[in-house]
Amino acid sequence: MQLAGHGPGTRCSDETMLPIELRIDRAERLLRMIEDDAPLLAARVAPLSAEHQKSAKSYAQRLAERTRAEIKELVEEKNMRGIFEQNPAAAD
Repeated sequence: MQLAGHGPGTRCSDETMLPIELRIDRAERLLRMIEDDAPLLAARVAPLSAEHQKSAKSYAQRLAERTRAEIKELVEEKNMRGIFEQNPAAAD
């Protein structure tokens, strides 16, 4: 799945300039919004056909899964940076 013009494994250059803690925070907020919106999404798509309801809910689920994966990647990146900052000789 690709999100908003991003290819697999790529990030917008503006986003990569942000501190990793801020990127993690933004991703966590997005995930909370998606999860908190699930009941409202169900109400919004209720008038649609079953196929369109399924499509909208599936998209929201894929977006949440991708956001969880992004959070995991960012936390791992943050941890790796911390290891390299604590032991800079290991990077050589």
